[in-house]
Amino acid sequence: MALKLEIVTPEGRVFSDTVDTVVLPTSTGEVGILPGHVPLLTELAAGELRVTRGGAVESLACGSGFAEVDGDKVSVLAEQAINVAAIDEQAAEKAIARAQEALKNRDKLPADELEQLEGVMRFAYAQLDLKRRRR
Repeated sequence: MALKLEIVTPEGRVFSDTVDTVVLPTSTGEVGILPGHVPLLTELAAGELRVTRGGAVESLACGSGFAEVDGDKVSVLAEQAINVAAIDEQAAEKAIARAQEALKNRDKLPADELEQLEGVMRFAYAQLDLKRRRR
């Protein structure tokens, strides 16, 4: 048996393939998904999403969002997602610096803008962590 995994962001489909296992970074910790998993709807946290296919592990950095497991289908709706090979460390570092600068005036920012900046930082840190661990 296999799982059908689809990862979608506001920019479009990032991943769509048949896989053996998926490990999701949820708001309460990692959750491993195997074929035949019970139905699940969970909130994702920024972090590493791991996919196993034919014994090979592929990692993606993903932002916050939601995942649904229904039968042998895993649907991920995330704010951002990027394959480890495509991560640009300098771009992530610059995004963190820009967000930190904007957050210096956090008491003057509207709640939605504050949440967005914090999300940018969490995703950028997740990218850096993943990229640096894979060297």
